[in-house]
Amino acid sequence: MVHYNLKRITVVPTGKDFVDIVLSRTQRQTPTVIHKSYAINRIRQFYMRKVKYTQATFDEKLGTIIDEFPQLDDIHPFYGDLMNVLYDRDHYKLALGQLRTAKRLVEKICKDYVKLLKYGDSLYRCKQLKKAALGRMCTLMKRVGPSLAYLEQVRQHMARLPSIDPNTRTILICGYPNVGKSSFINKITRADVDVQPYAFTTKSLFVGHTDYKYLRWQVIDTPGILDHPLEDRNTIEMLSITALAHIRAAVLFFVDVSGSCGYSIAQQAALFNSIRPLFDNKPLLVVCSKIDLQSLESLPEEDRQLIMEMKKEASNTLTEEGVINVKNTACEKLLQHRVEGKMKSKKLEDVRNRIHVAMPRPRDTRERPPVIPAGVLEARAAAPPRAPRRLEKDLENENGGAGVYSANLRRRYILADESWKEDVVPEIADGHNIADFIDTDILKRLDELDREEHQRQEGESEEEDMDDDEFRKLSPEEQEALAAIRLARRNIREEHRLKKTTADSRPMVPRKHDKDKRFTVSRMERHLSNLGIDPSAAAARARSKSRGRKRDRSLGYDEEDGADAMDGFKDSAQKQQALALGKKAMKKRNKFARKGEADRTIVNLRPKHLFAGKRSTGKTDRR
Repeated sequence: MVHYNLKRITVVPTGKDFVDIVLSRTQRQTPTVIHKSYAINRIRQFYMRKVKYTQATFDEKLGTIIDEFPQLDDIHPFYGDLMNVLYDRDHYKLALGQLRTAKRLVEKICKDYVKLLKYGDSLYRCKQLKKAALGRMCTLMKRVGPSLAYLEQVRQHMARLPSIDPNTRTILICGYPNVGKSSFINKITRADVDVQPYAFTTKSLFVGHTDYKYLRWQVIDTPGILDHPLEDRNTIEMLSITALAHIRAAVLFFVDVSGSCGYSIAQQAALFNSIRPLFDNKPLLVVCSKIDLQSLESLPEEDRQLIMEMKKEASNTLTEEGVINVKNTACEKLLQHRVEGKMKSKKLEDVRNRIHVAMPRPRDTRERPPVIPAGVLEARAAAPPRAPRRLEKDLENENGGAGVYSANLRRRYILADESWKEDVVPEIADGHNIADFIDTDILKRLDELDREEHQRQEGESEEEDMDDDEFRKLSPEEQEALAAIRLARRNIREEHRLKKTTADSRPMVPRKHDKDKRFTVSRMERHLSNLGIDPSAAAARARSKSRGRKRDRSLGYDEEDGADAMDGFKDSAQKQQALALGKKAMKKRNKFARKGEADRTIVNLRPKHLFAGKRSTGKTDRR
C-alpha cells in the first residue's frame, strides 16, 4: 500500500519567525563573552563559530522543509495531478526551488565570510564581518517569505486531504451533480457525506470503506461533472477527472432517470460519451438511481434507447435497484478484472517457471478403482435422501454478505427453554443459564436448619436437667470425677470453636505473657500475703479496673484519694516522658512526602553568582 505522510509535514514558519528561531538558537547555543584583550586567533574562532552555526541551522531547517514536501515527479501520478489541480504544479515547484536556492546561497555567504574572518585583524572588524554575514542571511530569508507562506497554506490543505490508496481495490462513483452519489456511499460505508437537494454539495473527494468477501474495499465519492470541454472545467470537476484518469477502480456511472437532478437523460448520456475514454480498461456499471420516482419502463422511447446504448458500452451491465446488489456486482466485476490482468502479466510466467508439480508414474496398466463394501452401498441406497445442510456461509450470502450479516452464536445453545437463548442479562456458560444454578428451595432448607438447631438446643438443656438429678445420687468421689470429665469436654469444645473462628472475628486480645491464664488476682493476693503485705487495696484496684464500666473508668481524678496520684509513675518527670513517647508513637506517617521541619532548606534557589553575567568560552551545558 502506498503511504504518503501528508498529515505529518512540519509546520512552515513565516520569514520573520524563521529568522527569529535561527538567531535565538545561535544566541543560546554559542558563547557570548569575548574581550579585545584575547588573542586574535581566539577572536576569529569566536565569530567564525557563530557564522557557521547560523548557516548550519538555516541548512537544517530548510532541508527538513524540502525533504518532507512530496516531489511531484517521484509520487504516484494520481497525487501528482491532484496537487497540480489544487495548488498549481508550477507555483509549487517554484516555491520549493526558491528554498533550494536560498539554502545554496546561505552556504555561499557562510563560506565567503568565514574566508574574510580568517584575515580579521581586530575584534571590531571581526564583529562587523559577523554582523554582515548574519544580516545577509536574514535578508535572504525574508525575501523568500511569500514562498514560505504559500507552502504553509499547501501543508494545511494537504493535511485535510483523505488518505487514498491508488492501487487497492476501489469503487469509484461519478456522474452529474445531485444524482444520488453521496447517498449511495453513505449506505454502503460508514462515511458521512453531506446530502442536500441542490447541485455541487460535494466539493472534494470523500472516501469510505466497506467489506466484501472478507476483503477491505475503498469507495470514493467524486464531485459532480458537467458536460463541457476539459479546459472549461473548474477545480471541483477536475478532481473527479483526475480520479477517473489515474485510479484503477470499478466505475459506477449514476444516471437519474427521474430528472429531479435538473439534467435530462440526453445530457447525462452526452456526459457519459464525452468521458468514455476515461473508462478504458476499467469495469464499468451504469446505475439507474431514483427509480422509486419514475421506473425505467415509464420512460419515453428516446430516453430508454439512450440508456440501452450506455448499457452496451458498459459491457451489458445495467443495475436498477438494490444498493447491496450494486455493490456486490461492482466488487465481483473488479475482482474478475484484477485476476484477468494478473493472468496476462509476465509475473505469472515467472511463477510458473519456479513451480514443478510431481505426478506419480503408473507401475502398470491395471486399473485400481476405490473399493466400497457392499453393505455400505446398500445402506446408502436404503437411506432416505438428506436435505443439503445449510452452512453459515449460505446464510451470510442470503443476508447481505460479509460486513452486513452477523452470525447468531446463541442459536445452538442447549437450554431447558428455547426462549432463554435471547436473554440479555443472564450470562451463558457451558450451555446453561444462570437460572439453572439457582436453588429455589433455599429458604425452605434454611427453615429446616433453624428448626433442627432449636431442637438440638432443647435436647441439650433436657440432658443437663437429667444430669443434675443423677449428679445428686452419686458419691462425692464420683461427683468430683464427673465434674473433671465435664470440664475437660467443655475445654475441648471451646478450643475447637476457637480454631473454627477467624482471627478477625475474635473479640479477645491475646496476652503475650499469660496465654494459660496463670497470673490471676487470687495468685497475686496469696503472693503478697506470703510477703507480709496487705493485698486488699491492690486487689480492689485490679478488680475495679478489670470489671468496672467504661464510664466509671473515665471519671476524673479525685484529689482526696491520693493513692493513684501519679498513675503508677515514680515522679512527674517519668510521667511527662511517657506521655511524650506515647504522643510520638501515635504520630501519623508522612505518606505524601511533604516538606517537614527536619528537611534540608534551600533559601535562595537562584544564587546570583551562578545565574548572572555573560558566559565565557568553553562548556555551555551548565544551564
